[in-house]
Amino acid sequence: MSTEIKAPVFPESVAEGTVATWHKQPGEACSRDELIVDIETDKVVLEVVAPADGVIEEIFKGEGDTVESGEVIGKFKEGAAGEAKPAEAPAEKAEEPQADAEVASGDVTLSPAARKLAEENNVDPAAVKGTGKGGLVTKEDVQAYIDGNKAAAPAKAAPAKDMPQVSVASGERPEKRVPMTRLRASIAKRLVEAQQNAAMLTTFNEVNMKPVMELRKQYKESFEKRHGVKLGFMSFFAKAATEALKRFPAVNASIDGNDMVYHGYQDIGVAVSTDRGLVVPVLRDVDALGLADIEKKIIEYSTKAREGKLSIEDMTGGTFTITNGGIFGSLISTPILNPPQTAILGMHKIQERPMAVNGKVEILPMMYLALSYDHRMIDGKEAVQFLVAIKEMIEDPARILLDV
Repeated sequence: MSTEIKAPVFPESVAEGTVATWHKQPGEACSRDELIVDIETDKVVLEVVAPADGVIEEIFKGEGDTVESGEVIGKFKEGAAGEAKPAEAPAEKAEEPQADAEVASGDVTLSPAARKLAEENNVDPAAVKGTGKGGLVTKEDVQAYIDGNKAAAPAKAAPAKDMPQVSVASGERPEKRVPMTRLRASIAKRLVEAQQNAAMLTTFNEVNMKPVMELRKQYKESFEKRHGVKLGFMSFFAKAATEALKRFPAVNASIDGNDMVYHGYQDIGVAVSTDRGLVVPVLRDVDALGLADIEKKIIEYSTKAREGKLSIEDMTGGTFTITNGGIFGSLISTPILNPPQTAILGMHKIQERPMAVNGKVEILPMMYLALSYDHRMIDGKEAVQFLVAIKEMIEDPARILLDV
């Protein structure tokens, strides 16, 4: 029995999506609930799974094609793989072959996605062992071969993600044009709008991280043993920000037209970098969460973000955002607002510096903090005092517990 493969029903805020990756090609067997295709929207990547055991009979929308909510993108046939003959996949370009596999080198047979990945990474198809039907080399086989080579030669510099690893003759100036993913295009649009529509400026301060680092060192093992998660810096900053937001409601507000909306709760977004772009999942009601709860939620979101499994609900809302460029080595930066929020806190690299303490010079682990804010909503005095409040709580963590 044949059934239609449809794109998921998108949320109201999502108009359309793009076929990102077909994990199964026509004629390939798949099990019930096995992932067969990813649909990328401007917010999340949605997964379509096999409705039953069977095979992909036909593909109507190739990788890179635009699809609407609930649109038919292929045909699925229930039953054993041998019951269906491989159908032709749609051609993404006029010159692309339309068969579900092609001879790429010698007698090696590749799926279209595998061939494309092999060409982009300069992989010899003959060196890849195929695990598909009849020895077909799949995209996963090529990716496993690439990952294996990277692990075997860690000293070799990795090529840029969007540039294929090719031999370049002296004097050549290669270029490669890669269209933006829908998610990255949406991020770019929002960042430009944030700068154009807000009176944004940034105030800076620095914080002595020694007290928090000593606290982590003292309770590191017992914390992990009790809660099953490591104690990081982000949970301290999330709790400090929560207390500061209570004291300065304007920083926890948003602008809606001519109205200023003050939020009586603290939902803090945590910026997470992924291969597809920057996403900001939201920690709900941080005031009611302990440090361990925050750390567990951050790990959960980070894992889901890397796997492309964040939902719309995970990223909806948020009254304030924290971003940590320090994990990439950033010493200081000016973070961009996450509309419609009115402020964002930027954490940075911890670096030892000579500091004057009680008339003496001490070497201390210091971090620069940056608070970008919308001057239409927040006065400079409030922004500075908010940042000072966070600095004081991080330099004396007991303040977070005592609310002083």
